[in-house]
Amino acid sequence: MKTDVYKFERSVDNIDIIVELAEKIAAYNNLGEDEELKLSLLCEELVELLPNLLIYGNGELWIENSGKSYEIHAVVEADDLLTSSDRKEILAVSKSKKNSAAVGVMNRIKLAVEEIIANYALSKGMSGEVSYDGTALETLDYDYADPFAQQDMWSLVKYKKTVQNGTDAWDELEKSIIANLADDVTVGILGGKVEIVIKKAF
Repeated sequence: MKTDVYKFERSVDNIDIIVELAEKIAAYNNLGEDEELKLSLLCEELVELLPNLLIYGNGELWIENSGKSYEIHAVVEADDLLTSSDRKEILAVSKSKKNSAAVGVMNRIKLAVEEIIANYALSKGMSGEVSYDGTALETLDYDYADPFAQQDMWSLVKYKKTVQNGTDAWDELEKSIIANLADDVTVGILGGKVEIVIKKAF
């Protein structure tokens, strides 16, 4: 089953509608109260991240399932109308990996999106020429040799394997709702659209 697709245009107007998507698919599939709560919490986590991403373009969100396996999809389409200063900011953030707008694991996801959009900008030359004073993001933690290849994606599971016990990053994972509830979170790109997928099996 796939829910209705909720579209965002540069902003998140109604968080309640997103939670309703979780409630509807849970009711349709006879999920228990605890399972519905977990699905709703994962939706809320993703919705809180979206305002930080919609500055790069419009977005869509939906939930789908196959049996007991659920996926929450959020897609942000890289906007061809990004200004030169917007592009420079994306590239700067992706290179420095610093951004105060989000913290913890959600910040890791946000940075993954920004790095993918930055790579897309470099490869595609969105809105004309893109200038960048470094090499093509070769020093980043993620493997995006081909920004159009769907297999090149950031994964929460993969990230967890790199985090050492006792570090700040480990503490972030321990405290994160999304890291504790989701089976995996992936960030990838296809045709200029960056897709975040939260996976959860009950």
